[in-house]
Amino acid sequence: MIKIIDYKDADASVLRPQSVSMPDVSSAVAEIIADVRARGDDALREHSRRLDGAELSEFEVSRREWDDAVDSVEPDVLRIFERARDNISAFHSNQIRRDFVSRGADGTVMGQRVTPIARVAMYVPGGSAAYPSCALMSAVPAKLAGVNELIMATPPGSGRGVKNKHILAAAKIGGVDRVFTLGGALAVAAFAYGTETVPRADKIVGAGNAYVAEAKRQVFGQVGIDMMAGPSDVLIIADSSADPALAAADMLAQAEHDERARAVLITPSRALAGLVAQELERQLETLPRHNIARRSIEDNGVIIISESIAQAIDIANEIAPEHLEIFMENAFDHLTRVKNAGSIFLGKHTPEALGDYLAGPSNTLPTLGTARFASPLSVDDFIKRSSFTYFGADALNDVGRDVIAFAELEGLSAHARSIAKRLAGGADGECGSAK
Repeated sequence: MIKIIDYKDADASVLRPQSVSMPDVSSAVAEIIADVRARGDDALREHSRRLDGAELSEFEVSRREWDDAVDSVEPDVLRIFERARDNISAFHSNQIRRDFVSRGADGTVMGQRVTPIARVAMYVPGGSAAYPSCALMSAVPAKLAGVNELIMATPPGSGRGVKNKHILAAAKIGGVDRVFTLGGALAVAAFAYGTETVPRADKIVGAGNAYVAEAKRQVFGQVGIDMMAGPSDVLIIADSSADPALAAADMLAQAEHDERARAVLITPSRALAGLVAQELERQLETLPRHNIARRSIEDNGVIIISESIAQAIDIANEIAPEHLEIFMENAFDHLTRVKNAGSIFLGKHTPEALGDYLAGPSNTLPTLGTARFASPLSVDDFIKRSSFTYFGADALNDVGRDVIAFAELEGLSAHARSIAKRLAGGADGECGSAK
């Protein structure tokens, strides 16, 4: 049975969940990364055999094999993938940044150049459940950003490494350029350092299990990453008008992901809380992944009784959920009070599952309360911004003495000298040229 508590009795573990330290995962990942760096493809083959039961001679999916897999996908599934791609593209097109230039009256020129990251690697999980949606959600904004080469890894099947045809189809529709069959930390290590046949990437994006998250943490700095995602979560704010069956269904939609997933309901209605708890029990009985979902609900789920909807929103801001549902008729009235959430779903007809697949906004979101400072995956994750500056001699003369004073304040005399040597009447009589 899910826990039901009053807000005044909620402790820090409820309001600010932390990722659980997993030293065994950390050490295992470190060994894999070190081995891949040292032995390249040989290490990939050995660990693929040991971890996935896959005998791989090649890691890259050939264009023919890829096309054959896509051709075997049902036409209606391809249509759904294309519809999702179009919705994702329409939403993320609004995020595209442009160069800008600012010219001062004194002749100074400053601006910003936006440059796509050259090679991005994306990881798409394929363990207890396969996620073609993740392929679309990562690939589409990357291509909108102008990424030149988009490569993907997804785990191999057993034996000779049978691939998931739906993930391959989503990758093709999303614009992925190359696909590799590598799982978990192996894929992250290969993309971070490169091997004989797997190219080194400039950035790695995409969610995965604890091994993927830990591997991304360990290679960060050698390569860019989007975020270190933890277990998924949903928080639902509801009043007494909410349908308890629908609220319970939305909580279970999150709980079935993973035993570590978290589903939270906050409501001022004790009656609704009791009805949702009953619905959770009833619906769990017929859920195919009921063992996973039940463990998630019992270990991590909670219903919090607030004094009001206003307080419920304050609690939500403190928790900073990955997914926030405002399950009320007047949901838009409360939107501006939400400060911390990865993605917000408004009204009873907008379950979080819409965002996982077809609505358009990214389903790669900040977890574990990191929505306090982090954002969903976007076009911005696939670009770099460079500033540029031009000063002429007169403009430099105008500000130079202040720059010198600032540099001397910080004790950086070489900084000050680099300005002084360029000023009119400088110590060496230099003006506007470096000799």
